[in-house]
Amino acid sequence: MKKRVLITGGAGFIGSHLADELIGKGYQVRVLDNLSEQVHGPMAQRPDYLNPQAELVVGDVRNKKAVREALDGVDAVFHFAAMVGVGQSMYQIEDYTSVNNIGTSVLLEALIENPVKKLIVASSMSIYGEGLYKTATGTYIQECDRLLENLRRQRWDMYDDEETPYIPIPTPEYKKPCLSSVYALSKYDQERLCLITGKAYNIPTTALRFFNVYGTRQALSNPYTGVLAIFASRLLNNNPPMIFEDGMQKRDFVHVKDVARACRLALETPEADGEVFNIGSGNQYTIREIADKLAMVMGKSNKAEVTGKYRVGDIRHCFADLTKATALLGYEPQVNFEDGLTELAQWLEGQIAVDSVNKATEELASRGLTV
Repeated sequence: MKKRVLITGGAGFIGSHLADELIGKGYQVRVLDNLSEQVHGPMAQRPDYLNPQAELVVGDVRNKKAVREALDGVDAVFHFAAMVGVGQSMYQIEDYTSVNNIGTSVLLEALIENPVKKLIVASSMSIYGEGLYKTATGTYIQECDRLLENLRRQRWDMYDDEETPYIPIPTPEYKKPCLSSVYALSKYDQERLCLITGKAYNIPTTALRFFNVYGTRQALSNPYTGVLAIFASRLLNNNPPMIFEDGMQKRDFVHVKDVARACRLALETPEADGEVFNIGSGNQYTIREIADKLAMVMGKSNKAEVTGKYRVGDIRHCFADLTKATALLGYEPQVNFEDGLTELAQWLEGQIAVDSVNKATEELASRGLTV
């Protein structure tokens, strides 16, 4: 018999796709999710998209009783429960720390009492801060921060002493963390808490650092979710996508089905125990490219609004080096970006989104979190 797997936060975007992947491979799946209003809306109902074979337990990962009950009879755990969003994390500090850090601690204490055969935690590319760079002479730059005085002058890139821009290159797992937001700090804490506790109590543990995940089922009315979902919400309401800085910042966009498959591979691969892996597409696109491509596949003529403003906590460039994930997990992305966008656009045709981007942007500005 296949294992019974618990997915915390499994009624959300990535977790629900993972449930499909696992159930399709014969696993039994239980989901623990608090159905938070920011993600699921005010009704707090089981999402229509959640696989009917998945058992849903409605509860908070910070609730010890709910976590212990959800772990009953479970062989493996995917820990996805988290508040997500760089901007919001910079002023809802208590909420992010409570859900992401304390929630993880509650889960780990329960696992000490009820060990499982595998624990996989969703980490984030945000822990890198800036990705890996090199200079024109070939020197690698692992730690670099943009100066506020340069950002105020709209000098978005970073330069050497000769005023030559650093060259962004794929970021490997060995790149030093540079935690530029409360969200990034909390995700790094989640990752390290799980790996440290797993090692101490002999619970095989793997951390997966997700890059920019996109696809169907994203929370379109959440202004702090992934950038493609935010752009989609704007376009569905016939508003232009809003882009910070100059739109030339580069990111790695990976389809949610590729991410779900990577998660299953981590579960099934003993060599993944104790390791961290980048999970991305290995490709890079500018944010402006993304906005234009999405508008095109959605049949919208709205041109992106480039604000020329910096949002505290944002970084310039970061995209994934997948060498390790390919070698140890056998992970190779399969969904072409254009095909993934087309699928997303088809799903969006039947969706209604509340566009809260202006409100969220005003909230950040009122707190001095945009420059």
